[in-house]
Amino acid sequence: MNARSEKASNWEMAAVGAAFLAFCWWAVNWGIGGLVHSRKTVEVPDLKGHSVAAALDALSPLNLGLRKTGVEFDASVPIAAILRQQPPAGTIVREGKVIRVVLSQGGQTVLSPALDGLPLRNAEMLLRQSQLALGEVSEAYSLKSSKGLVLSQDPQSETSVEKNSLVNVVVSAGPPPAGVSLMPDFSRKTLDAVQSWASSAGLKVTVQTDATSLFPNGTVLEQSPAPDAALSTDTVVAVTVSGRKGALPASAKTFRYVLARGGASSQVRIVLVDKYGERELFDGVRGPGATIEVPVQSSGGARVRIYLNGILVEERDL
Repeated sequence: MNARSEKASNWEMAAVGAAFLAFCWWAVNWGIGGLVHSRKTVEVPDLKGHSVAAALDALSPLNLGLRKTGVEFDASVPIAAILRQQPPAGTIVREGKVIRVVLSQGGQTVLSPALDGLPLRNAEMLLRQSQLALGEVSEAYSLKSSKGLVLSQDPQSETSVEKNSLVNVVVSAGPPPAGVSLMPDFSRKTLDAVQSWASSAGLKVTVQTDATSLFPNGTVLEQSPAPDAALSTDTVVAVTVSGRKGALPASAKTFRYVLARGGASSQVRIVLVDKYGERELFDGVRGPGATIEVPVQSSGGARVRIYLNGILVEERDL
């Protein structure tokens, strides 16, 4: 083979190699593009002002990720809350997208902690830890909460307030004296219990049913007036009760929680967290060693959070 023929052959081999590499590049990009475009599109939620935990709860059902890219000082946004995000809220992205956020190092503002259900001394200690102070303390009679437990607060929990601000609280004075009528807490009790009480109190009761409820037939789901509300002779009590007939669906489960023995009664709150958000399963005062059982509808990725006296003490996968 002469030099000219050998040179032409080399050019032909180079051309074939270049064409093969171009084909491989196209195939890889076509495959990756097809994989990306096969994912569903979702709208990016507004994360500004939320904690990282709350942001993860909002992004998880949308199959979106979260990455902290930095921190900045900003007096208008509480410390450790999200200051800025990229892509911004309302942007349409595909599942799997990672949302980058910048967290606030705060300024002179903090988040007011949740005090409901705490003994006054514990509430004051928690306020100090949050760089706040206890303000005016008033009392109100309560059938739901034991004497000395916080019933309400001002500002409300999770409110952004200036550091060293005063938080006013209303504390339970215990059961009311004779002549003062308060609405009992009938949550998760039976309709028979409501009607028996209303009959003795001379009050009328209106009833609605919820056939989709997982609770046994006749279980009280909602009530009005709210527990501890003052009653008068013309008050009309409205309740929504479970209208379920027959057995629970196969996907339903019973969540069981047992309080530790010893000590005092606790304000117990059980919350279900799933792709639909948060849903309260139970809220009430129970004594040491008490067992709480509530039916729940299972769903992928669902979790149950248990709060004792306003403090998250346990979290379980459902």
